[in-house]
Amino acid sequence: MRVRLLIAAGVLLAASAVAPLAHAGGAAGAPGLPTDGHAHGGFPTDGPTDGGSLDGFAADGLSVHGYGTVGDDATVTLSGMYRCLDDSAGPVFVSSTLVQGNRSAGIGGTRAVCDGHLHEWVNTSVVKDPAYRPGAARVRATLMQLTSGTTGLPTPGFLASEEADVELR
Repeated sequence: MRVRLLIAAGVLLAASAVAPLAHAGGAAGAPGLPTDGHAHGGFPTDGPTDGGSLDGFAADGLSVHGYGTVGDDATVTLSGMYRCLDDSAGPVFVSSTLVQGNRSAGIGGTRAVCDGHLHEWVNTSVVKDPAYRPGAARVRATLMQLTSGTTGLPTPGFLASEEADVELR
C-alpha cells in the first residue's frame, strides 16, 4: 500500500511539472457551494456562497457537486469546490474516484490554487470497459498535498476529503 502511494505521488508530481493545469477557476464568478443541507468537506452550507474569500473560516475544505456527466465517448466529468490556505510545503491536488455498482475508477486530478479563496475543480477521464452509465453514483474526492518525505520521495498528506452521492447525466 505504501509503495502504491509513493508511486502515485511521484506520478502526480511528475505530471504537475509537465502537464497544463486542469480548470481551477478563479474566485471571481465561481459558483457557490451546494445548499442541499449536507456537510461538504468542512464548508458550512450556510456560509459564504459568493465564490469570494472565506476569511472567516480557518480550514481547508472540499465539496462535490451533486451531478456529473457521462459523454457518448465514455468521458466522465466530475466537479465541485475547494479552498486551501497554503501550498508552500508542496503542490496540492484535488483527486476524485467515481463508484457505480461494483465499478470504481479514478477520474482525473486537478492542481489546486491555495490562496484562501474558493475555486472550482473539474476532473475528467475516459473510462471504458465497462463504461459508466447515467444514474446514481458516488464520488470520493480528496484534497492532497505532496511534501518531501524523509527519503526524498514525495509523501501525500490529506488536507480534506468528501464523499457524496451524485447523479450522472
